[in-house]
Amino acid sequence: MRRLLLCALVLTNGCGIGSAIGQTVDPDQAKQIFGVLPRIAENPQNPVTPEKVALGKSLYFERRLSKSSSISCSSCHDLGMAGADGLSTSLGYRWQLGPRNAPSVLNAALEFTQFWDGRAKDVEEQAKGPIVNPKEMAATKELVVQRLKSIPEYVDAFHKAFPGEKDPVSFDNTANAIAAFERTLLTPSRFDRFIAGNTAILTEEEKQGLNTFVSVGCTTCHNGVDVGGGSFQKFGAIHKVDWLKDLGRYEVTKNEADKYVFKVPSLRNVALTAPYFNDGSVWSLEEAVKTMAYAQLGRTLTDAEAKRIVAFLHTLSADPALVVPPPVLPPSSLSTPKPMP
Repeated sequence: MRRLLLCALVLTNGCGIGSAIGQTVDPDQAKQIFGVLPRIAENPQNPVTPEKVALGKSLYFERRLSKSSSISCSSCHDLGMAGADGLSTSLGYRWQLGPRNAPSVLNAALEFTQFWDGRAKDVEEQAKGPIVNPKEMAATKELVVQRLKSIPEYVDAFHKAFPGEKDPVSFDNTANAIAAFERTLLTPSRFDRFIAGNTAILTEEEKQGLNTFVSVGCTTCHNGVDVGGGSFQKFGAIHKVDWLKDLGRYEVTKNEADKYVFKVPSLRNVALTAPYFNDGSVWSLEEAVKTMAYAQLGRTLTDAEAKRIVAFLHTLSADPALVVPPPVLPPSSLSTPKPMP
């Protein structure tokens, strides 16, 4: 409720944060709004170690975690496609289509909750969901553990990643290892170098786009180190879009106030991860920007304003591009459960 009141306050005051800091956003002001990107998204409950990250990387690409042995985390969150899959909704077990667009895994560990509806508190909990979802990887906890324990190289890797545990090959540790790997997938951008003081790194159009992004009120929700991912908001706070059918967080809480409420997505790498919105229905970033301004802020942006904002959003793309070579995975043994198409 406090966050919704904040939105209302910003709309009432016109430019909101933008009016408070002026029309030109310098690096110090940008740092106040967005903060500084860390090197790793740490979790004290799941410390990031080299051994855990190495295991998690293999498991992230491991198709044998799925019932059919044909789907992995990377199937829907392709690191070669900025952590997304370029589809409106993803394909799962037996070609089933999921109900929502797969968000990028890059920088996801920085977000305050996971999934569009916030049903997982962190990437450790999120990593478990798709593996056992009958529309996604369709496995069971037991099948995952049985397959991993049948592969000696994985058993050894689990012991190294979780030292001191008598029986470390578990479903929880599988998720913890994947999450530890994901906590390293942070992508510094040209905008981060601007925040650090390199004002020449952005073009004049990109700087104007940042000024417009702030002045029209986009930073009401898209703020913090992930440029979003820090709150729930109602989609259509001012104007409901005609095509919106998904009830959002209401499906989790059954609270009437949560109808059409979604986690605010991160805008890092957004220029690389079309299509947009919870159902992947919009393929143009300029159209997405205009839609959000109208639906959330009651603003009708001009083509020039939308173009400037899009120019700024391009500065949030990983620079240099994140390159993660796929690992060489260990072979199955004779006792490894076979694929179940």
